[in-house]
Amino acid sequence: MKRVLLFAFGFLLIVDGLWLLSLDKIHLGIVLPIFIGLIFMMTAIFYGAIQRFLAQHPKVHSFWRVSWAVFWLWLISLAGFFAYLHYSSQQSASIPKVRAIIVLGSGIENGQPSPTLKARLDAAVPAAQQNPQAAIIMTGGYGRHEKVSEAAVMRQYMLQAHHLPAQRIYLEDQSTSTALNLANSKAVLAQLHIRADQPVAIVSSDFHLPRAAAIAKHEGYSHIYTISAPTPLYIRYNSWLREYFAFLSGWLLNEY
Repeated sequence: MKRVLLFAFGFLLIVDGLWLLSLDKIHLGIVLPIFIGLIFMMTAIFYGAIQRFLAQHPKVHSFWRVSWAVFWLWLISLAGFFAYLHYSSQQSASIPKVRAIIVLGSGIENGQPSPTLKARLDAAVPAAQQNPQAAIIMTGGYGRHEKVSEAAVMRQYMLQAHHLPAQRIYLEDQSTSTALNLANSKAVLAQLHIRADQPVAIVSSDFHLPRAAAIAKHEGYSHIYTISAPTPLYIRYNSWLREYFAFLSGWLLNEY
């Protein structure tokens, strides 16, 4: 039964990852499950041969057992991180009066906001309507082979889908990371005579907000409110897995 479950779970991980790759999505949160799925399937298929080999090589057997123990410990830490993200996404407070609303980019597809980015833009609208005087800053630079910046695509979506006044929307179109999004947005705020210590709302996906808020504080934003956008289900846990490693790397790189 264990071998069957291991094979089935590995097969599902591979199929899910390959399907997402076929949608032109590629990042660690997609590639890693495919790799894990392959290990699961190979272990299930060659279980007998593996056990015979390990029985003949005690040192390799010890390494094999330690490797699986480390893997299970990693899974426990990942489950804890997922629980933390889920809890954090439920804690977005109501947004009082703010001077600006910063929407963090998340990729475009065929010249349109990706489903994840569309969710962020839609989540920003209620706050924009409740704060009619607040500036709205779209963030995101140029991707590979793209002639239009992500920020410009975001602006166009807000104009067409939600009919927000064009004069309220400003672009930060030179960045390629969250840290740069927020660092460069400070220059836009300065041009609008808005200080980083004044109330600002930051809009991002549920999985991304804890890290985005930490980076914002590191960049000097001292009065922030967060607005959480749900991650589409088909990519949700892959995105959360990617964020697990991004959170660790951000800490190592002193981004917060």
